Amino acid sequence: MTALAAPPTAPGKGRPPQDPPEKRSRFRKGGGGAGRTMKGGWLSYLILGFALLISAFPFYWTIVAASRSNADLAQVPPSLLPGPNLIKNFEAVLEEADIGKALLNSLIVSGSITLGTVLCCTLAGFAFAKLKFRGRGALLTLTIGTMMIPPQLGVIPLFMLIAELQWVNQLQAVILPGLVSAFGVFFMRQYLVQSLPDELIEAARVDGASTARIFWSIVIPIARPGMAVLGMLTFMTAWNDFFWPIIALSSQEPTVQVALRQLGGGYVNDQSVIMAGTLLGTLPVLLVFGLLGRQIVGGIMQGAVKG
Repeated sequence: MTALAAPPTAPGKGRPPQDPPEKRSRFRKGGGGAGRTMKGGWLSYLILGFALLISAFPFYWTIVAASRSNADLAQVPPSLLPGPNLIKNFEAVLEEADIGKALLNSLIVSGSITLGTVLCCTLAGFAFAKLKFRGRGALLTLTIGTMMIPPQLGVIPLFMLIAELQWVNQLQAVILPGLVSAFGVFFMRQYLVQSLPDELIEAARVDGASTARIFWSIVIPIARPGMAVLGMLTFMTAWNDFFWPIIALSSQEPTVQVALRQLGGGYVNDQSVIMAGTLLGTLPVLLVFGLLGRQIVGGIMQGAVKG
């Protein structure tokens, strides 16, 4: 007795249709399509190595200059190998400037500005991205428009304000003006527009959650990668800031950048001592990036995959 042939499976029912064997093999071998695996050749590694060399050479030269004398740096061509004077130049830095206090002040200022900027800008970005209120578009345009104003134009009224508050030569004079940035608000607003679904907020509203509960329980976990990037950028900007701290602070309460101005004085500037101080001021930033860089990159990739 002959077995009846099974009827063909209708489209959309049963197992999904399979690709032809030649098409599957083409995807697996990387012959084309979105599923192929990109592999870098020797030219890609050569370009990446050259870019790495160009990027790392200034830091390497700082180490070389900080470990040699001023006479060695004046030679033509200068030596490209580290010398034996690194500890001596570090001692000269500690004698000429209170670099320990400057590092502590910079850590306090940069940490406070970073925490304030990340929190306030995330709050403002969430409001502009997901909350509906009257004048939202005009306020966002005004916030972005302040990025076009050079910060030097506000130095005189800002100094008059801190002088009226008797904050001159105090750290809060540097911390408070930097607690919120227009770039941070715009950055977090754009991030939350793409990463925060409206359905999550609506579901939380149905469950009876308040706006504050939604922010702490939903927005913060989703916005963590963007907050990490904004925090790193803000910390580096605050750490390297020289213009406003040199106006608001004196040599008794310096930040790192203000303290470096006191190095290498005399008829001929001692470039080796200046480079040694620069190296000391750069190491904390490298340490922070080394500790948080992988988490930042991993958070960005995780957010991109989930989005």
